[in-house]
Amino acid sequence: MRAIGIDIGGTKIAGAVVDEFGTIVKHDRHPTSASEPKVIEDTVVEMVEKLSEGEDIVAVGVAAAGFIDASQSIVYYAPNISWRNEPFREKLEARLHKHIVIENDANAAGWAEFRFGAGRLVSDMVTLTIGTGVGGAIVSQDRLFRGGFGAGAELGHMRVVPNGLPCGCGAHGCIEQYGSGRALLRIANELADAGGIGQALASVRVRNGGVLTGLDVSELVQIGDPGALSALRTLGTSIGQACASLAAVLDPQLFVIGGGVAQSGDLLLDPIRHAFLDALPARGFHPEPAFAIAELVNDAGVVGAADLARHYAESI
Repeated sequence: MRAIGIDIGGTKIAGAVVDEFGTIVKHDRHPTSASEPKVIEDTVVEMVEKLSEGEDIVAVGVAAAGFIDASQSIVYYAPNISWRNEPFREKLEARLHKHIVIENDANAAGWAEFRFGAGRLVSDMVTLTIGTGVGGAIVSQDRLFRGGFGAGAELGHMRVVPNGLPCGCGAHGCIEQYGSGRALLRIANELADAGGIGQALASVRVRNGGVLTGLDVSELVQIGDPGALSALRTLGTSIGQACASLAAVLDPQLFVIGGGVAQSGDLLLDPIRHAFLDALPARGFHPEPAFAIAELVNDAGVVGAADLARHYAESI
């Protein structure tokens, strides 16, 4: 019961053969040519053919950022790739002659955590992936939530600040502008400009020719720099407040926090928990969900895509 998972990112395409227990038994990786959809299609086909050698593959799952239709076939829109109403499943099935499922990358990662990672003991959970932006996935009663059109769970674009910072989606005040890796760098740069506890951030920025990176902030967090820790707490507060709103609607048993920023562990979870409880409606009477760091990290996309494809193949 092995399936192939493909995760198409902005800079790389990762692929793997995954068994029914979520274990990767074979993997491959290629750079992404984001402006050339035909090259991406060719690369995916070549990867699947290579990974299939000597394997009995029941289905192929392809995860990509963007809006996917309810039939898991068409990519309505992809922010990092020139896909607009792209019938990607049809094209792949015509060339590969296998069962294909197209899935949003955050959904695939969240499903992997639900099945094999931090959420494997619950039935209802929310995953927030804190990367350059904020990805989201919802599992309710053991089922992945996609919405009526297939484009649901875009949690990063939930508006949390009326008339707030402009977002790439065209709206203002989305959580992505306050709870993402990009937001962390903005906050860190503001602290560096202000001096005081931001002195170390400013020094690193000068040493790097005027640029702060996520790795710079992470390294300062790990050594306990007050400016970097303050930036992380501000980020965590925004995420926690957003989680309180999500809890009022979805009532999850667990929030799973993933992405590069999540590697800070409890340094990020602590301010998230505090802000969540401060903003939780009917605190003291409302059940309180747990918070956990994602366990599968970089493999979540391919594992989740493969498992969803296997479930699809079993249902037809």
